[in-house]
Amino acid sequence: MSIYDYSYVSIEDQPTKLSEYTGKVLLIVNTASKCGFTPQYKGLEELYQKYRDQGFVVIGFPCNQFMEQEPGSSAEIAEFCSLRYGVSFPLSEKVDVRGETAIPLYRYLTTQKGFEGLGKGIKAKALETMLKAKYQSSYNDPQIKWNFTKFLVDRSGRVIARFEPTVEPKDIAAEIEKLL
Repeated sequence: MSIYDYSYVSIEDQPTKLSEYTGKVLLIVNTASKCGFTPQYKGLEELYQKYRDQGFVVIGFPCNQFMEQEPGSSAEIAEFCSLRYGVSFPLSEKVDVRGETAIPLYRYLTTQKGFEGLGKGIKAKALETMLKAKYQSSYNDPQIKWNFTKFLVDRSGRVIARFEPTVEPKDIAAEIEKLL
């Protein structure tokens, strides 16, 4: 299996095959509109605008699994992202990214790059404390832990890196540039 074997439904309700992105560098991100990390939409859009002409695409996957921080309809999510953050990169319909109900793409992504911790800093420590309490024995499993987990995929469809929510989009730019 490769990432190009998967598909999703766009926020406009259109079936989309990831094979449409063959030859592009992808950043796949689970998103939410009412999260402390929601301002990362701005940084994601900046990356998309900066590198899109070089074959880079951000794809956002809205998800309501983490404290119900994405409660809106597809139309509400699209409007929020466009008006608040100027998002022009592709978005999927609302999906699950964790557990039995996770879409196949996310089950694949987490088998390719597992969870390796949240990093250092105040945000990382605060999130770690909350997530360890929430997930207890499953904290170290490979599943998505929170909104704005990012997967970087190279032009041949290989999952190169996973960045947890505490990593700002601007801090991924150098890794993206290596793949362009």
